[in-house]
Amino acid sequence: METAITRERIAEIEKRIRPHIRRTPMLAADLADFGAPAQPVDLKLEFLQHSGSFKARGAFANLLTRKVPAAGIAAASGGNHGAAVAYAAMQLKVPATIFLPSVTSPAKAERIERYGARLVVGGGLYADALAASQAFVAETGALPIHAFDQPETLLGQGTVGLEIEADLPQCDTLLVATGGGGLIGGIAAWFAGRIRIIAVEPEGAPTLFDALAAGRPVDAAAGGIAADSLAPKQVGKLMFPLAQAYVERSVLVADDDIRAAQQALWDSLRVVAEPGGAAAMAALLSGRYRPAPGERVAVLLCGANTTAVSFG
Repeated sequence: METAITRERIAEIEKRIRPHIRRTPMLAADLADFGAPAQPVDLKLEFLQHSGSFKARGAFANLLTRKVPAAGIAAASGGNHGAAVAYAAMQLKVPATIFLPSVTSPAKAERIERYGARLVVGGGLYADALAASQAFVAETGALPIHAFDQPETLLGQGTVGLEIEADLPQCDTLLVATGGGGLIGGIAAWFAGRIRIIAVEPEGAPTLFDALAAGRPVDAAAGGIAADSLAPKQVGKLMFPLAQAYVERSVLVADDDIRAAQQALWDSLRVVAEPGGAAAMAALLSGRYRPAPGERVAVLLCGANTTAVSFG
């Protein structure tokens, strides 16, 4: 497949993966429901996707368009990508080996094992798991499925944007939690400047924020409450030009903001969101992003792989 990440290719991928993914709903709400100043807000409930996050889209995009060798597939992940690859591998009946860092949530590791993948845990950060997976690929010939820096991954994640536009054509602004950038890169390619796209990152892992300031992907801190999903060493090289062209800016939120957003989502909607899944909502509820009067804002709730149901 060509490396170009375009609207046309995202539409093609959407047709390929449609039989294997859920079309997740939009929910109309108001920020007053969460104790903030009144303002309509639309929530994309992508945590209802197979495997508990948007990552199933990119996983199926890879497995349905690339040749899988006898050695199967390998993926490094903070958890959600691994769960999605394991799920897709189970559905398509191919062997999968998933590499996780020790920081991964037990809920995500348990889900991966439940899908039947071989699980290898080692090292403290995503970068450690990635290095281990690369060594495994070199040794076995397994097909690597990168969490964010792979054309098929970005194209699959971009189908979230296709659905949002179809269901909410009046959207002015979309807030997207960002780690390695596969999700926001694919979505940015889909909209191509037709709406405002805001990245939201934890203060402890300002990966895209630092890259935009430097004009290129650079090493960033990789800590904080959402380290298992939003803390790679660098953003992807494939997504970065898309971010430069189509992402207005990155907004940073504190860990306490994320915890408060998790609690607010639970209290108001009985939605259980993992830290990374609640990060975009945290930008609105904390005031780190303040919409203008009349601005139609949508928030992508992208993951719910956590065992927690009370965040107090």
